[in-house]
Amino acid sequence: MNSEQTEEPRRRAEEGTPVGRRVFLGTIGLGALGLVTAPVLQRMTETVLGAFSGKDPTGLTGLLPNGGGFRYYSVTGSVPDKTAANYQLKIDGLVDKPQTYTLADLRALPQTKLVKDVQCVTGWRVPDTPFEGVRLSHLLDLAGVRDTAKAIHFTCFDGAYTESLTLDQARRPDVLVALRMQNKAITHDHGGPVRLYVAPMYFYKSAKWLSGITVTDKVEPGYWENLGYDVDAWVGRSNGRDDEPTN
Repeated sequence: MNSEQTEEPRRRAEEGTPVGRRVFLGTIGLGALGLVTAPVLQRMTETVLGAFSGKDPTGLTGLLPNGGGFRYYSVTGSVPDKTAANYQLKIDGLVDKPQTYTLADLRALPQTKLVKDVQCVTGWRVPDTPFEGVRLSHLLDLAGVRDTAKAIHFTCFDGAYTESLTLDQARRPDVLVALRMQNKAITHDHGGPVRLYVAPMYFYKSAKWLSGITVTDKVEPGYWENLGYDVDAWVGRSNGRDDEPTN
């Protein structure tokens, strides 16, 4: 066998086996199918995990990621659905003009859009997540906060979850009463139709299924804070973590 005959098989092995036209086109087709079906599969995953988490008092479904990177957490076995027909957000406490807003009322107010990373205290992060809604400071101004006010207490229509902010924290421009998330109406599983969004703090401060905003004269620790989490939950500066800040 001469040298040319010896080198030819070796050269083919180094270059790799040629891919046939039919196989190549099939690969492209599968890639295109993946691009088309990926959003559908993600929505299916969100729906399935959301359904399970809504009936999971253990919270173990929160350990499972979905296609969007989020985890599902609930501190109750189930959460009632609220729609535009029956949703209400009450603002009361140390205010001159207590308010009750419907979903339509909130949608009619000036809207602010923020695009920030979402950081959970358990470690996962979803980058560049759009949230849109009414600045909490605007709602407080409309209610007329009294001089004796120092903090805000939040309640939720799951009947169990609560949260808190100081009045100064609540007036930050990156704190929203959010109606939209990822450029669509907030779904029930993500805390809709209305949730709190506190951009610079760990995500447990962004209470889901928001139903009440009460202005108080002192901070009342929320659900997780009563179980040991930090009341001031700045990302990267609290809860013993060193995550990159989200603000």
